[in-house]
Amino acid sequence: MGGRLSQFPWALILSAICLVALGLAGIWRCDELAGSDGRFFYRQVVWCGVACVALVVTALPSHRQFGCYAYWIFAGSIVLLLLVYLFPPVNGAQRWIRVGPIGLQPSELAKVAYVIVLSRYLQDRDHLRRVSGVVWPVALSVVPILLILREPDLGTATVFLPVLLTMLFIAGVPKRNLAGLVVVGVCLLPVLWSQMSLEQRSRVTSLFDQAGPGEAASDEGYQLRQAKQMVALGGGWGSYWLGDQVDDPAAYRLPEAHSDFIFCVIGERFGLPGMGLVLGLYAWLVWQAIAIGRATRDGFARMLAFGLATLLGVQVVINTGMSVGLLPITGLPLPLLSYGGSGLMTQGITLGLLVNVAMRPGYDIAPEPFQS
Repeated sequence: MGGRLSQFPWALILSAICLVALGLAGIWRCDELAGSDGRFFYRQVVWCGVACVALVVTALPSHRQFGCYAYWIFAGSIVLLLLVYLFPPVNGAQRWIRVGPIGLQPSELAKVAYVIVLSRYLQDRDHLRRVSGVVWPVALSVVPILLILREPDLGTATVFLPVLLTMLFIAGVPKRNLAGLVVVGVCLLPVLWSQMSLEQRSRVTSLFDQAGPGEAASDEGYQLRQAKQMVALGGGWGSYWLGDQVDDPAAYRLPEAHSDFIFCVIGERFGLPGMGLVLGLYAWLVWQAIAIGRATRDGFARMLAFGLATLLGVQVVINTGMSVGLLPITGLPLPLLSYGGSGLMTQGITLGLLVNVAMRPGYDIAPEPFQS
């Protein structure tokens, strides 16, 4: 046990703690602006405790246990995605399983289950020498993507394909096969567009019709305009140091500020240094996850660490990009910062898996399982 503790990834956990602390500060600011007496803040504190428990529970058993039950874990996540349709929709979307006051969002768990099952499949290089070596990972991706799009949840659905391509590349799939997969994906974009709801389409089109300074935003572009205005109100150093820039509460009104647009709230509160600190901490977190993957000599563990690193990185890029108007608004929360019990618990599981791999860097069969 002493040897394992010496390999505990303190840098990974410290960066995660700093991000959670910044997220709590942003959520407190949202409560302050909304006059909600810390309602979201105190709930998030409770979920932080739940995430810590999830981290510890996930880190205790060997990661090889997750590999053994990978297909069952993935199947369970698909069942949960189907169960959401037995519950009444919330704000027009069927994304939650509710038991009393507690709500679970299965799509958050499905992302981690997907990385686990893909890691299990790709650890065997024999699969990659056959055409089915690419076909099966694609098939595993299509099922959760279609179910999540139907909820509808465009943001979460967009995460799967970048994770798939990255993990296939790391596993050693020939570049020509990856290029062919990308071409097929591009050709299928019209089909995806036809399956998107009008609301989802409007989020994409509003990216190309952004209101300029002093112009009134359209209904579809209102949220994006308010998000950029929130960052602008923070100025260079943020309201924490400079105070509120205007006295009009409507200027600070931003729908879903505590979840999807927490990055903008950090910018308003702590200015450019705060936003830079958040991005720097994320870069350090992802780099630590990659370092954990490079250090292990176990095939499944390496794929798992790189897959989770990609999952974290993709979510950060999409959320921060949409917050400043560089990407369509997809409703994807920011890991560790955004308000949400299911998301924070899932990120606790993600960190637990990374800790698990870091503390068990051994190998199963050969010292270099990825060499041909």
